[in-house]
Amino acid sequence: MIHPSALIDPQAKIGANVSIGAFSIVGAGVEIGDDCEIGPHVVIEGPTRIGPRNRIFQFCSIGADPQDKKFKGEEARLEIGADNTIREFVTLNRGTGDGGGVTRIGDRNWIMAYVHMAHDCIVGNDCIFANASSLAGHVRVDDFVILGGFSLVHQFCQIGAHAFTAMGSVINRDVPPYTVVAGSYAEPKGINSEGLKRRGFSSESIMSIKRAYRTLYLSGMPLAEARAEIAKAAAATDELRILSQFIDRSERSLIR
Repeated sequence: MIHPSALIDPQAKIGANVSIGAFSIVGAGVEIGDDCEIGPHVVIEGPTRIGPRNRIFQFCSIGADPQDKKFKGEEARLEIGADNTIREFVTLNRGTGDGGGVTRIGDRNWIMAYVHMAHDCIVGNDCIFANASSLAGHVRVDDFVILGGFSLVHQFCQIGAHAFTAMGSVINRDVPPYTVVAGSYAEPKGINSEGLKRRGFSSESIMSIKRAYRTLYLSGMPLAEARAEIAKAAAATDELRILSQFIDRSERSLIR
Protein backbone atom coordinates (compact mmCIF):
# COMPACT_ATOMS: atom_id res chain seq x y z
CA MET A 1 0.00 0.00 0.00
CA ILE A 2 3.03 2.31 0.31
CA HIS A 3 4.73 3.11 -3.00
CA PRO A 4 8.44 2.20 -2.99
CA SER A 5 9.40 5.77 -3.95
CA ALA A 6 7.63 7.29 -0.92
CA LEU A 7 9.91 8.47 1.90
CA ILE A 8 8.58 7.58 5.36
CA ASP A 9 10.52 8.72 8.43
CA PRO A 10 11.11 5.85 10.89
CA GLN A 11 9.51 7.96 13.63
CA ALA A 12 6.23 8.36 11.72
CA LYS A 13 3.30 6.21 12.83
CA ILE A 14 1.24 4.73 10.03
CA GLY A 15 -2.10 3.03 10.77
CA ALA A 16 -3.61 -0.05 9.22
CA ASN A 17 -4.68 -0.17 5.57
CA VAL A 18 -3.06 3.18 4.70
CA SER A 19 -2.02 3.87 1.10
CA ILE A 20 0.72 6.39 0.31
CA GLY A 21 1.42 7.36 -3.29
CA ALA A 22 4.58 7.80 -5.30
CA PHE A 23 7.17 10.36 -4.18
CA SER A 24 5.21 11.42 -1.10
CA ILE A 25 7.15 12.36 2.04
CA VAL A 26 6.00 11.65 5.59
CA GLY A 27 8.18 13.23 8.26
CA ALA A 28 8.98 12.57 11.89
CA GLY A 29 6.20 13.25 14.36
CA VAL A 30 3.45 12.41 11.87
CA GLU A 31 0.63 10.03 12.83
CA ILE A 32 -1.70 8.77 10.11
CA GLY A 33 -4.86 6.93 11.15
CA ASP A 34 -6.32 3.76 9.70
CA ASP A 35 -7.71 3.59 6.15
CA CYS A 36 -6.28 6.90 4.96
CA GLU A 37 -5.41 7.46 1.30
CA ILE A 38 -2.43 9.73 0.66
CA GLY A 39 -1.89 10.56 -3.01
CA PRO A 40 1.40 11.05 -4.88
CA HIS A 41 3.72 14.01 -4.25
CA VAL A 42 2.17 14.87 -0.87
CA VAL A 43 4.43 16.31 1.86
CA ILE A 44 3.33 15.79 5.48
CA GLU A 45 5.47 17.33 8.23
CA GLY A 46 5.11 16.92 11.95
CA PRO A 47 4.00 17.17 14.61
CA THR A 48 0.82 16.31 12.72
CA ARG A 49 -1.93 13.88 13.67
CA ILE A 50 -4.35 12.71 10.97
CA GLY A 51 -7.40 10.69 11.98
CA PRO A 52 -8.90 7.73 10.13
CA ARG A 53 -10.38 7.56 6.63
CA ASN A 54 -9.03 10.83 5.30
CA ARG A 55 -8.33 11.17 1.60
CA ILE A 56 -5.52 13.56 0.68
CA PHE A 57 -4.94 14.21 -3.02
CA GLN A 58 -1.70 14.90 -4.88
CA PHE A 59 0.58 17.89 -4.30
CA CYS A 60 -0.75 18.88 -0.87
CA SER A 61 1.46 20.41 1.83
CA ILE A 62 0.25 19.27 5.25
CA GLY A 63 1.74 20.41 8.56
CA ALA A 64 4.42 22.78 7.29
CA ASP A 65 5.82 25.54 9.51
CA PRO A 66 3.42 28.47 9.96
CA GLN A 67 3.90 31.52 7.76
CA ASP A 68 4.48 33.73 10.78
CA LYS A 69 7.68 35.75 11.19
CA LYS A 70 7.41 35.39 14.98
CA PHE A 71 7.64 31.60 14.73
CA LYS A 72 11.00 30.39 16.06
CA GLY A 73 10.58 26.64 15.79
CA GLU A 74 8.64 26.16 19.03
CA GLU A 75 6.49 23.07 19.53
CA ALA A 76 3.27 23.44 17.53
CA ARG A 77 1.07 20.93 15.76
CA LEU A 78 -1.67 20.21 13.25
CA GLU A 79 -4.63 17.97 14.10
CA ILE A 80 -6.99 16.63 11.45
CA GLY A 81 -10.07 14.60 12.37
CA ALA A 82 -11.76 11.81 10.42
CA ASP A 83 -13.37 11.39 6.99
CA ASN A 84 -12.09 14.60 5.42
CA THR A 85 -11.48 15.03 1.69
CA ILE A 86 -8.49 17.27 0.95
CA ARG A 87 -8.01 18.04 -2.72
CA GLU A 88 -5.03 19.09 -4.85
CA PHE A 89 -2.54 21.76 -3.75
CA VAL A 90 -4.15 22.38 -0.35
CA THR A 91 -1.83 23.89 2.28
CA LEU A 92 -2.52 23.33 5.99
CA ASN A 93 -0.02 24.90 8.41
CA ARG A 94 0.77 24.00 12.01
CA GLY A 95 0.02 26.38 14.88
CA THR A 96 2.31 28.81 16.68
CA GLY A 97 3.52 28.87 20.26
CA ASP A 98 1.82 32.15 21.12
CA GLY A 99 -1.35 31.37 19.17
CA GLY A 100 -2.49 28.29 21.05
CA GLY A 101 0.02 25.89 19.53
CA VAL A 102 -2.40 24.01 17.28
CA THR A 103 -4.25 24.23 14.00
CA ARG A 104 -7.27 21.94 14.28
CA ILE A 105 -9.61 20.63 11.57
CA GLY A 106 -12.63 18.51 12.50
CA ASP A 107 -14.47 15.72 10.69
CA ARG A 108 -16.15 15.26 7.31
CA ASN A 109 -14.93 18.48 5.76
CA TRP A 110 -14.70 18.88 1.99
CA ILE A 111 -11.61 20.98 1.23
CA MET A 112 -11.24 21.74 -2.47
CA ALA A 113 -8.18 22.55 -4.56
CA TYR A 114 -5.80 25.35 -3.57
CA VAL A 115 -7.43 26.02 -0.20
CA HIS A 116 -5.09 27.51 2.40
CA MET A 117 -5.60 27.30 6.17
CA ALA A 118 -3.01 29.24 8.13
CA HIS A 119 -1.63 28.77 11.62
CA ASP A 120 -3.87 28.43 14.69
CA CYS A 121 -7.11 28.09 12.73
CA ILE A 122 -9.90 26.05 14.30
CA VAL A 123 -12.32 24.44 11.83
CA GLY A 124 -15.38 22.44 12.87
CA ASN A 125 -17.20 19.60 11.13
CA ASP A 126 -19.09 19.18 7.85
CA CYS A 127 -17.77 22.35 6.23
CA ILE A 128 -17.16 22.96 2.52
CA PHE A 129 -14.25 25.12 1.37
CA ALA A 130 -14.54 25.78 -2.37
CA ASN A 131 -11.51 26.24 -4.61
CA ALA A 132 -8.87 28.75 -3.47
CA SER A 133 -10.72 29.94 -0.38
CA SER A 134 -8.23 30.98 2.29
CA LEU A 135 -8.12 31.44 6.05
CA ALA A 136 -5.55 33.76 7.58
CA GLY A 137 -4.15 32.95 11.02
CA HIS A 138 -6.30 32.44 14.12
CA VAL A 139 -9.58 32.10 12.19
CA ARG A 140 -12.41 30.04 13.69
CA VAL A 141 -14.96 28.33 11.44
CA ASP A 142 -17.90 26.56 13.09
CA ASP A 143 -19.84 23.53 11.79
CA PHE A 144 -21.65 23.36 8.42
CA VAL A 145 -20.08 26.52 7.01
CA ILE A 146 -19.71 26.88 3.22
CA LEU A 147 -17.02 29.18 1.83
CA GLY A 148 -17.50 30.03 -1.85
CA GLY A 149 -14.57 29.94 -4.23
CA PHE A 150 -11.85 32.54 -3.65
CA SER A 151 -13.35 33.69 -0.35
CA LEU A 152 -10.73 35.34 1.86
CA VAL A 153 -10.99 35.52 5.65
CA HIS A 154 -8.96 38.05 7.66
CA GLN A 155 -6.97 36.91 10.67
CA PHE A 156 -8.83 36.48 13.98
CA CYS A 157 -12.24 36.46 12.28
CA GLN A 158 -14.95 33.96 13.25
CA ILE A 159 -17.59 32.41 11.00
CA GLY A 160 -20.65 30.98 12.72
CA ALA A 161 -22.36 27.66 12.08
CA HIS A 162 -24.38 27.27 8.85
CA ALA A 163 -23.07 30.54 7.39
CA PHE A 164 -22.47 30.86 3.65
CA THR A 165 -20.00 33.13 1.87
CA ALA A 166 -20.52 33.92 -1.81
CA MET A 167 -17.73 33.53 -4.36
CA GLY A 168 -14.99 36.11 -3.93
CA SER A 169 -16.14 37.36 -0.54
CA VAL A 170 -13.56 39.33 1.42
CA ILE A 171 -14.36 38.90 5.11
CA ASN A 172 -12.80 41.31 7.60
CA ARG A 173 -15.26 40.93 10.49
CA ASP A 174 -17.19 38.12 12.17
CA VAL A 175 -20.00 36.39 10.25
CA PRO A 176 -22.92 35.35 12.49
CA PRO A 177 -24.40 31.84 12.29
CA TYR A 178 -26.93 31.18 9.48
CA THR A 179 -25.94 34.34 7.58
CA VAL A 180 -25.19 34.69 3.85
CA VAL A 181 -22.53 37.29 3.04
CA ALA A 182 -21.11 38.56 -0.24
CA GLY A 183 -18.86 41.27 -1.59
CA SER A 184 -15.57 43.01 -0.93
CA TYR A 185 -15.77 43.81 1.88
CA ALA A 186 -18.49 41.25 2.57
CA GLU A 187 -21.94 42.44 3.66
CA PRO A 188 -24.95 40.48 4.98
CA LYS A 189 -27.44 39.38 2.33
CA GLY A 190 -29.96 37.29 4.29
CA ILE A 191 -29.97 33.87 5.92
CA ASN A 192 -28.91 30.53 4.48
CA SER A 193 -32.50 29.26 4.18
CA GLU A 194 -31.79 26.60 1.57
CA GLY A 195 -28.91 25.15 3.55
CA LEU A 196 -31.00 25.06 6.70
CA LYS A 197 -33.83 23.22 4.89
CA ARG A 198 -31.39 20.65 3.55
CA ARG A 199 -30.11 20.03 7.08
CA GLY A 200 -33.56 19.39 8.49
CA PHE A 201 -34.37 22.69 10.20
CA SER A 202 -38.12 23.07 10.73
CA SER A 203 -40.10 25.92 9.18
CA GLU A 204 -40.61 27.34 12.68
CA SER A 205 -36.87 27.33 13.39
CA ILE A 206 -36.10 29.02 10.08
CA MET A 207 -38.72 31.70 10.78
CA SER A 208 -37.23 32.39 14.21
CA ILE A 209 -33.79 32.76 12.61
CA LYS A 210 -35.25 35.16 10.01
CA ARG A 211 -36.81 37.26 12.77
CA ALA A 212 -33.45 37.41 14.57
CA TYR A 213 -31.74 38.43 11.32
CA ARG A 214 -34.24 41.25 10.88
CA THR A 215 -33.58 42.36 14.46
CA LEU A 216 -29.84 42.34 13.89
CA TYR A 217 -29.71 43.86 10.41
CA LEU A 218 -32.99 45.49 9.36
CA SER A 219 -34.50 46.97 12.53
CA GLY A 220 -32.14 49.93 12.74
CA MET A 221 -31.35 49.04 16.36
CA PRO A 222 -27.85 49.68 17.69
CA LEU A 223 -25.95 46.43 18.11
CA ALA A 224 -26.31 46.44 21.89
CA GLU A 225 -30.11 46.64 21.67
CA ALA A 226 -30.35 44.02 18.94
CA ARG A 227 -28.09 41.77 20.97
CA ALA A 228 -30.37 42.10 24.00
CA GLU A 229 -33.49 41.30 21.93
CA ILE A 230 -31.88 38.19 20.45
CA ALA A 231 -30.68 37.06 23.88
CA LYS A 232 -34.28 37.27 25.14
CA ALA A 233 -35.60 35.20 22.24
CA ALA A 234 -32.75 32.71 22.68
CA ALA A 235 -34.04 31.68 26.09
CA ALA A 236 -36.66 29.51 24.38
CA THR A 237 -34.90 28.55 21.12
CA ASP A 238 -31.76 26.44 20.73
CA GLU A 239 -31.02 27.86 17.27
CA LEU A 240 -31.06 31.41 18.57
CA ARG A 241 -28.97 30.43 21.57
CA ILE A 242 -26.18 29.56 19.12
CA LEU A 243 -26.56 33.00 17.53
CA SER A 244 -26.66 34.81 20.87
CA GLN A 245 -23.56 33.03 22.15
CA PHE A 246 -21.71 33.86 18.93
CA ILE A 247 -22.54 37.55 19.25
CA ASP A 248 -21.32 37.49 22.86
CA ARG A 249 -17.96 36.00 21.92
CA SER A 250 -17.34 38.18 18.86
CA GLU A 251 -14.16 40.23 19.23
CA ARG A 252 -13.65 41.81 15.80
CA SER A 253 -17.27 43.04 15.68
CA LEU A 254 -19.93 41.63 13.36
CA ILE A 255 -20.30 42.20 9.66
CA ARG A 256 -23.04 44.87 9.53
